[in-house]
Amino acid sequence: MVPDHVPPPDSSETPVAPAVFAVRGDVVTPDALVSDGAVVVAGDRIVWVGPLEDAAAAGVGDAVREATEPPPGTYVLPGLVDLHDHGGGGASFPDAVSRDEAMRAVLEHRSHGTTTLLASLVTADRATLLERAGLLADLADDGEIAGIHAEGPFLAPARRGAHDPAHLLPGDVSLVRELVDASRGHLRTMTVAPDVDGVRGPGGVADALVRAGVVPSIGHTDASTEQAEELIAQVAGALADARPTRRMTATHLFNAMRPLHHRDAGPVAACLAAARRGKLVVELVGDGVHLDPAVVRTVVQTVGVDQVVLVTDAMAAAGMADGDYDLGPMSVAVTDGVARVVDPDHPGGGAIAGGTAHLVDVVRSTVDAGVPLVAAVRSASWVPAGVLGLADVGGLVAGRRADLVVTDRALRVQHVCRGGRSV
Repeated sequence: MVPDHVPPPDSSETPVAPAVFAVRGDVVTPDALVSDGAVVVAGDRIVWVGPLEDAAAAGVGDAVREATEPPPGTYVLPGLVDLHDHGGGGASFPDAVSRDEAMRAVLEHRSHGTTTLLASLVTADRATLLERAGLLADLADDGEIAGIHAEGPFLAPARRGAHDPAHLLPGDVSLVRELVDASRGHLRTMTVAPDVDGVRGPGGVADALVRAGVVPSIGHTDASTEQAEELIAQVAGALADARPTRRMTATHLFNAMRPLHHRDAGPVAACLAAARRGKLVVELVGDGVHLDPAVVRTVVQTVGVDQVVLVTDAMAAAGMADGDYDLGPMSVAVTDGVARVVDPDHPGGGAIAGGTAHLVDVVRSTVDAGVPLVAAVRSASWVPAGVLGLADVGGLVAGRRADLVVTDRALRVQHVCRGGRSV
């Protein structure tokens, strides 16, 4: 399978060639399923991907011959990339006050195949947001996370979901600048509502985000179609010349948005149309809880796989038992794997408060919904890596970082490798 540990070279001695190994199985590349294939790794890089029969001609025959023959039905997937993740393993990024707490959530998802993620914050008071951003920036500096996603506080009160209404704000460019500074360049995306004052238009929050290199994401909104279209046009135009190339996103499409209605289309129609034109990528929490499986399948078929990103919206309960948890300032109860805000006015629970699945579980649910395996994996790896402008992860392609996930036919994780090392 994958060596448990590849020792680093001793810089005091003559440099040695990197350790080379191969992982065999049915390999899921960005574009195809390679039956009876292999991925060859040297050090922390992928050096070859292809069918076994081509290995000798490619000069990697020895590595492939030495690889353990996998059990029937073994898949080799790329390391998954999650753009929207609030925590797991009992730890929450919005609540973490130490590196160890935050890393507990990172490692929970990494051990289940998510080798790249954005750590997501939730709406909170100014001081807390800046403090958490600084803590998470340390992890990004060390390469443990790919950056930070701020969900709020410029969200519509009517569609706040699990966000604390006491801390929702109109657009505040000064707060954006403070958050960018506290993140030390690691703020990658921010969820904003186009119907909130101060978000759209010249000099607004969306403008400030793009200027700072941050991708705005439409979400938690009660916007009209026209308001959403205006923000999409503004941001898509501003991002058109960005390097590396980036695209606007829609935060967990359908959830916490004015519903699509045939006489009141709202933001969903604007997002779907923009996605179909290639101007926007929609997030789908395809975990079987947030969306009907038919909705997931239909959106992928309608806008195309390259305009869809599968996300978890995970919170602390991911990988944990039912019980009581926190999501920022909100109390959350998890029953039968479904997280809901504790609401005295609704004994059965209030709004859904994030997910409890790992990204590989979302991929499995999406495949069960009728989306082909290659497409589902692409939406959980290649496409989100592209949204972030990352050309080093997200696919089993020669030259990219050696992030691999070995699963059985039911997409149950058997082994994870990140940068050529076992997780």
